[in-house]
Amino acid sequence: MKITDVTVSLLPWGSVFVQVHTDEGVQGIGECSPMNGPVLAHFVETALKPLVLGEDPLDVDRLWRKMFFRTYKLGVMGVQPEAISGIDIALWDIRGKVTGLPIWKLLGGRYREKVLMYASIGGGARMSVEEMVQKVAQYQEKGFRAFKIRMDWRADRQDVDPEKDFRMFVAVRKFLGDAVPLSFDANNGYSVSTAISQGRRFEDYGIYHFEEPVPQYDYGGLAQVAEALDVPIAAGEHEYTRWQFRDLILQAKVDIVQPDVVKCAGISEMWRIGVLAETFHKHFVPHQTQPTIGTAANLHVVAALQHASRPQEFTGERPELNALFREPLRFEDGYLFVPDRPGLGLELDEEALRAVRVER
Repeated sequence: MKITDVTVSLLPWGSVFVQVHTDEGVQGIGECSPMNGPVLAHFVETALKPLVLGEDPLDVDRLWRKMFFRTYKLGVMGVQPEAISGIDIALWDIRGKVTGLPIWKLLGGRYREKVLMYASIGGGARMSVEEMVQKVAQYQEKGFRAFKIRMDWRADRQDVDPEKDFRMFVAVRKFLGDAVPLSFDANNGYSVSTAISQGRRFEDYGIYHFEEPVPQYDYGGLAQVAEALDVPIAAGEHEYTRWQFRDLILQAKVDIVQPDVVKCAGISEMWRIGVLAETFHKHFVPHQTQPTIGTAANLHVVAALQHASRPQEFTGERPELNALFREPLRFEDGYLFVPDRPGLGLELDEEALRAVRVER
């Protein structure tokens, strides 16, 4: 079997889908980060596609190394690993289809048939406290049983309004009650001193985890926060390789590691990061905001890792994206079910995809 083509589809909602085609008619699907679709599509088509054409798609690890190290100088903190993600996920999908096995089986078997998901609700910086409570109520009505509120601050907007953030967390906690897991994501928006004082107040209200409290590049600051607080500190969506996660664990002292499968060079690298997390006894709760292919790839990995036992991130079902698949992922009572079908367990509706694909 040989790879004959790699195609990229940009969708009007920002999604970047990748398809790897073979001479035996088996096709794999993958997804890249949505951060900059046209740039990622160009990288896939001009830098990565020539490296995999004519190759055996079942040589997943060898092709991963070829893509990664042949393009290493083009940037390992963004576009390069995000583009590799699309192809790597598609190669795992092909491997599953050829063997007739779901990806979790290829990874060694699954520890769970369904995964409890937490509602990841962003936009806190732009919302009033009341608006956030209303948004949480809407997600609760959809069946979610665990939650995280995100402030969408950035490293260049530190300590803008921590008092409002705290009032928002307290209001959501009172609405949900004490038994429901509730996490808080500062999106890198606090100084070390503010993160520590804020975290101590959050602890009084039973915070489940405290995500990206300080700028993503401040490993020393993360370590200070992690050492000062009892709440688990989470980070990792801004890291891309096992080597960066090694440093995040050893230097930043985080309790929860959060790679993103559509950013961190795909299932191959995410699996290695998961094993690294287990080696250091760290919780594994990947970042994931893409609700179809990205979430499916994420499900296969977390199902196959025993220590990935905490609720996982889900931004909610998107009907316009689900419509592109013949059998979308199943979400019930706060859980996503891990697909049993070969590969990712998703089949694209090619006609529906063509109808919405953005022309370039």
